[in-house]
Amino acid sequence: MRVLGMISGTSHDGIDVAVVDFEPAGSVLEGTVGHTASTPYAEELRARLIAALPPAPTTLAEVCELDTLIGQSFADAAAAAIAAGGPVDLIVSHGQTVFHWVRDAHALGTLQIGQPAWIAERTGVPVLSDVRIRDITAGGHGAPLVSVLDGLLLGGRAGGAAALNLGGIANMTVVRGDELRAYDIGPANALIDAVVTSRGLNARGFDEDGRIAAAGRVLPGLLEVLLHEPYYALPAPKSTGKELFHLGYVEQALAKAGPAGDADLVATLTELTVRTVAGDVRAAGVGALVVSGGGCRNPVIMDGLRAALPGVDVAPSDDYGAPSDDKEAIAFALIGWLSAHGLPGTVPGGTGARAARVLGTLTPGAGPLVLPAPLAEAPLSLVLTR
Repeated sequence: MRVLGMISGTSHDGIDVAVVDFEPAGSVLEGTVGHTASTPYAEELRARLIAALPPAPTTLAEVCELDTLIGQSFADAAAAAIAAGGPVDLIVSHGQTVFHWVRDAHALGTLQIGQPAWIAERTGVPVLSDVRIRDITAGGHGAPLVSVLDGLLLGGRAGGAAALNLGGIANMTVVRGDELRAYDIGPANALIDAVVTSRGLNARGFDEDGRIAAAGRVLPGLLEVLLHEPYYALPAPKSTGKELFHLGYVEQALAKAGPAGDADLVATLTELTVRTVAGDVRAAGVGALVVSGGGCRNPVIMDGLRAALPGVDVAPSDDYGAPSDDKEAIAFALIGWLSAHGLPGTVPGGTGARAARVLGTLTPGAGPLVLPAPLAEAPLSLVLTR
């Protein structure tokens, strides 16, 4: 079964796609990763999206328009992926998260926009969407959903391993044999990107190759203020997002610690990511850290993690068959395959739900909606190849 996975993550900079051809082989699920790509949002659309995100006020009219415009952008990306990578049986669209409602450490709701009907109409292929909410209704956080992929990829590694995704938010899955737990650590690139964008430090809206951070110095007083964030002390499972970690959050910290130059501010926010991630990895006591997401392309973050974690093998997820830039898109393709076969797409230890759930809502394509025969048992491991 060929599945196209699509996502725009918490960095909200564009749409990542991955076509994966899945084939069961006994207890092993084999996945051949085909076409992958990343399509940036149009500059005007990204600006409108950023302007509408919390804590900024917005209107239902703007949410409706963004839902349509992002859905159309996903439809364009899906059509391009099919043209380049060949036909698919199912599309999984995560859409764009605009709000993740957490109160008193409990997730109560989540909103991803990007109307899937535009994708189904454009491609004629059925679309699975709205994949997080079912887990939340079962008491989970709806995140990090990539943990189902991490468990299948890393479950057999001796000594345990952790999979770290460095997107806007840093999330980690810790795998020891059949045991798995996962949660959001805190900001990875979210605060850095907010500062780079607001201060106009470059046209791309992120610290490319860590150059800005490398030119600055860490400010101990500001770092101490940032590390006092109560979220870090909450027990897992837990989830967070840009509802908490946004530009206003940085400005509040600066009001307490004093002003900071551009490079020093970015260097300090980068060190915040290194400190919070490294602390949780040490607490997990694993021998390997498998890293993906945009942050793994930042040498200041990666060098900082390696220095802070002597004795831990820190490597990109590419070494495990999951290209680091495409891992989340691959994960949602996997969730699509699981849902299509009537299998849960979550692991309770990964999200905190009472039990695993089959995820998503299906929008039919051009023809009748026909699903594969349900499978009685889920695969025990996943092998990815290119």
